[in-house]
Amino acid sequence: MEPSEARALTVDEAIALAIQLQKQHHLPEAEQIYARVLDVAPHHPDALHYTGLLAHQQGRTDEAVDLIGESLVLSPNQADWHSNLGVLLRATGRPEEAEVAYRTAIRLCPDHVDAYTNLGILLNGLGRAKEASECFCRAITLRPKHPDARRLLALAHCIIGEVDEAVSVLEEWLAEDPENPIAAHMLAACAARDVPLRASDAFVETTFDAFAASFEAKLQSLEYRAPELVAAALVTAGIAADGRLEILDIGCGTGLCGPLLRPYASRLVGVDLSTGMLAHAREKNVYTDLRQCELTEFLRARHEAFDVMVSADTLVYFGDLLEFCHAAASALRPSGLLVFTLEHAVGEDDIDYRLELHGRYSHGLPYVKRVLTQSGLTAEAESAELRNEAGAPVAGLVVRATKPA
Repeated sequence: MEPSEARALTVDEAIALAIQLQKQHHLPEAEQIYARVLDVAPHHPDALHYTGLLAHQQGRTDEAVDLIGESLVLSPNQADWHSNLGVLLRATGRPEEAEVAYRTAIRLCPDHVDAYTNLGILLNGLGRAKEASECFCRAITLRPKHPDARRLLALAHCIIGEVDEAVSVLEEWLAEDPENPIAAHMLAACAARDVPLRASDAFVETTFDAFAASFEAKLQSLEYRAPELVAAALVTAGIAADGRLEILDIGCGTGLCGPLLRPYASRLVGVDLSTGMLAHAREKNVYTDLRQCELTEFLRARHEAFDVMVSADTLVYFGDLLEFCHAAASALRPSGLLVFTLEHAVGEDDIDYRLELHGRYSHGLPYVKRVLTQSGLTAEAESAELRNEAGAPVAGLVVRATKPA
């Protein structure tokens, strides 16, 4: 096209372009286009709605709720938008309003699978597992191969004591999709048979790639504390925040620990299996290096490479910790510090570890201390509440292990 033939985009074309940029995670560019659209058409419902979603992606969820609410005043019959509003209301600790939003989406679109699934997740978190299972059943009826609804339905059956029903759901799912890592792992958790030593790489990668975009908002709604607990453990250990240490964030996820670790680090490395999570960690601009690989394999290849290593809620996907502890001890420098969190099998100190119904492992404290000692590390541990689930705190351990000088 000759320059003279070029024309400006229409408002709708500009919004469509911004949505594509947003989907590709080019958020600053999308934000700039939405701002220009709203300068021209300040009451354009689509621009308001997608600007709200973008604000949520950037961590400004309260602002996102206001923008999406405004878009729904202008265009109230958008089922998807009500469902999106429900997600944000839940993330900001407003479950009753979130329930209203999801039910409005379902009223407007009785076949809205995501609204049923999200409503089920909300109800399950409120301790209304029976109602939640009905939502998940409806989602599966509407979309028979919906993996998240199947997983959540099985979990809801387990919570209300219908373990046989949960096993049947998972066996049927696995029969249709024999290579599905989530179905296999959840079946092991529900049936308590063929329990793996740790969650498979495929399970971890599939799970976290799927909800990387909503990960931080979900944890915010659960009052997630693990990164702060890890950072506090560094203070307790007397580590100086003088920017001199080489630090490894094991299972860094979206990088929630990164800003807390940066003041201590001359070099801050993050490692994770999920490329989706690493993309969000990269946006924080606090890591000097990010690697996508299995963490034990990464540690084995780096003898005495780090002064400090931390792991917030990653080893909950490991049952047997011995292999990890050996690799971690090798990767630590003399006098180095390893800090990590685990879910605590409270009152079960006679067991080493257990795969829980939700798919994570809990550990007995004597076992944790034993494997660290076997790896040549001296260990201390404190009890802590890692987050809330279904309205109750999750019992955890914050472990500090030191390599002798």
